[in-house]
Amino acid sequence: MPEGNEIHRFAERHAAALAGGRVSADSPNGAFPDAEVLHGRKLQAVEAYGKHLGYVFGRDMILHVHLGMYGDFREGTMPLPPEKGALRLRLWNRANWVELRGATDCSIFDAEKWQALLARLGPDPLRPESDPEPGFAVIARRNTPIGQLLMDQSVFAGIGNIYRAELLFRAGLHPRTPGREVPRPSIASIWKDARKLMPLGMIDRRIVTTLAKDRALKRGPEADQDRTRKRGAAPVDQAIPHQRGLAQDDEIHYVYRRHGKPCLRCGTKIEKEEMAGRTVYWCPACQKR
Repeated sequence: MPEGNEIHRFAERHAAALAGGRVSADSPNGAFPDAEVLHGRKLQAVEAYGKHLGYVFGRDMILHVHLGMYGDFREGTMPLPPEKGALRLRLWNRANWVELRGATDCSIFDAEKWQALLARLGPDPLRPESDPEPGFAVIARRNTPIGQLLMDQSVFAGIGNIYRAELLFRAGLHPRTPGREVPRPSIASIWKDARKLMPLGMIDRRIVTTLAKDRALKRGPEADQDRTRKRGAAPVDQAIPHQRGLAQDDEIHYVYRRHGKPCLRCGTKIEKEEMAGRTVYWCPACQKR
């Protein structure tokens, strides 16, 4: 399922491509008959909150999209490409087009319904105005494991399975730790880390959470520097996880989908288990109970 970084990236790209003018709309597979209501209307803005997108055509006409597990967009410049697959919605203007397939929800909300949705969501690390205190308060009073709470969109909106695993590793917290046993400074640290990592994940839809110094333990201290020098790029910044082209696919995450592999920091084998229907990963040495 796309996480908040991808959703906000889609919002920025679609606003740049389509907002500010009238758009055409259709539903080639007929799964979104309300496309005709949007056809010819001005798209005022595209908003993202957590894993939800809102295409604002008016106060009481907001196209809500939730991609779910299988939804995705395709984008491009005119002319329109040939219709392929289960094409649920297509929006376009004279210059650009956007196609939607496989979304969990694609429907028109009025202002009241949109605000009701936002009221159910917790603070979003990618929205500058978000106040994390309500999320902190929920965690502090719950006996639910912190690994489960971070996936609860009413606690923090936009965090999914990858960020959940990686944020907990970087905080040194075992996913089974009850929320009320997590020290407040640790909760605040998770929020601050999410604020740092998730914008980096908007660069190219690639979530990279590992630091160069930890990758160096796996493949030698000069590896990143050598690759950087060959490309004529700036030296590696040890404090920034995402630097284009430096992290290889098997080292972009500390624990996510690394079950049975050695921890990049200590060498202990990564473990996994099911938690509330999703797989969670952790290092038993770096994230002790």
